[in-house]
Amino acid sequence: MEEEIVIEVSNLTKDYGQNHGVFDLNFYVKRGETFGFVGTNGSGKTTTIRHIMGFIKPQKGEVKVLGMDAWKDSYDIKKYVAYIPGEIAFPDLLTGMSFLKTQAEFLNLKNMEYANSLIKRLQLDPSANLKRMSKGMKQKTAIVAALMADKEILILDEPTTGLDPLMRETFLELIKEEKKKGKTILMSSQMFDELEETCDRVALIFNGKIIDIADVSTLRNSTTKSYKIEFLNKTDYSKFKRTKFNIVRDQEKYFQVTVQIEDKDINKLFKVLKNYKLKFISEVKNNLEKHFKDILAKEVKGG
Repeated sequence: MEEEIVIEVSNLTKDYGQNHGVFDLNFYVKRGETFGFVGTNGSGKTTTIRHIMGFIKPQKGEVKVLGMDAWKDSYDIKKYVAYIPGEIAFPDLLTGMSFLKTQAEFLNLKNMEYANSLIKRLQLDPSANLKRMSKGMKQKTAIVAALMADKEILILDEPTTGLDPLMRETFLELIKEEKKKGKTILMSSQMFDELEETCDRVALIFNGKIIDIADVSTLRNSTTKSYKIEFLNKTDYSKFKRTKFNIVRDQEKYFQVTVQIEDKDINKLFKVLKNYKLKFISEVKNNLEKHFKDILAKEVKGG
């Protein structure tokens, strides 16, 4: 497994005080994998990514990229990595195209064919004044600059920020295409749906600690289902609660329960429910957002 690991974060700690920073992080990203990082603002996503990029020296632990130390070997690692920062600051150049051409020269990129196709797909106007671009236009320019280099590792810090819904979908399609090429991708976001659509695994970071790492395929194909049931009267609601089904949520105000059950036992549930007067029953989809929110609720409740 060692030779498959492209990014390895071990016991990473950077303590800025007052519970700000990252604390004892451990995760890895395999070759060809798209790995997601989700969390609220200030949870530690960008701090972690800056360590991977070699911009910050760890207080404790280490980060390795392609077996090299992210801090000590930062210069060599960047030969293999394309990066979209969370906060975009362009150099003092006149237009988007002048920036892209400067980047191409720096990267020794002779063929701009792929860059031009990205410009077209993202509907970017590269002749626009670089400093006066909207947030969305700046984001598109940064995306083109990162992807046109065709690097084997992509590090993307909230790359869809500022994009409208259509451009966001176009970007996610581009990421899927990059994955098909065999790229290794680490992408942070606050949006569960885009990570669920593109990633193999997703880490939830909360207050600088990784709370859980979910396998998206396992989540989608889970044999455990949840059903929300609302009864027409309190008598039936109370009677059902005395059964042996696993009730994971109880809303007495609405005579509602949410039951978690294995696929093989669903017929048993419906057979029992024939004896009750129901207002409705609906399946609660087990997606990434629900999975992480359930975990976070337990984490917060546990202090």
